[in-house]
Amino acid sequence: MASASLQFFAFILALFGVFGDIAATLLPNWKVNADVGSNIITAITQMQGLWMDCTWYSTGMFSCTLKYSILSLPIYIQAARSTMVLSCILSAFGICITTVGMKCTRLGGDTDSKNNACFVGGICFILAGIFGLVPTCWYTREIISNFLDQTIPESSKHEPGAAVYTGFISAGFLLIAGVIFCSSCFKRQQGAWIYPPKQHHFPSTEQESNAGYSLKDYV
Repeated sequence: MASASLQFFAFILALFGVFGDIAATLLPNWKVNADVGSNIITAITQMQGLWMDCTWYSTGMFSCTLKYSILSLPIYIQAARSTMVLSCILSAFGICITTVGMKCTRLGGDTDSKNNACFVGGICFILAGIFGLVPTCWYTREIISNFLDQTIPESSKHEPGAAVYTGFISAGFLLIAGVIFCSSCFKRQQGAWIYPPKQHHFPSTEQESNAGYSLKDYV
């Protein structure tokens, strides 16, 4: 029962991680303009994401421009696009696989098949967390390095947006869920290796009867 409850808790964490991963991939506020210097216009908020750049005005207007050209983008944005999409795909596969392998479901067949499914789903979550953590760290590093660069004007400096923090939290949820699923299956398999089922050997009745018959012939 404890293992089933732990798997259900990991599944809830994975769901939050998947939804947060998708939201972080689509949100346009990976970086926002920083309130530094004296040339900042407080009536306008500029945001940049992986797929579009948006501008929010204090009057309530909101306009976005899609990034159509892939080759014109910096390398860290191209890598972030690829890895975040791959993270979303792997986490979605992990949700489908662990749904079959969890102890609280009646899918997946026997116990060994469910354990294997849970282990594979945990690996998918771990890989999804890694692929989601790498672009957020790289993107944050670029923002901080540009912010500390004295040659860049103050009006062109940015700070990490909500999408970056969402990506960090989602990656953490996916990593924790993957470790829980893999460790629960590994403990159960290790217990089976350490304590193998005892094999009972019963003597064959045919051999006893044949032996008794042969002895009677010689008496």
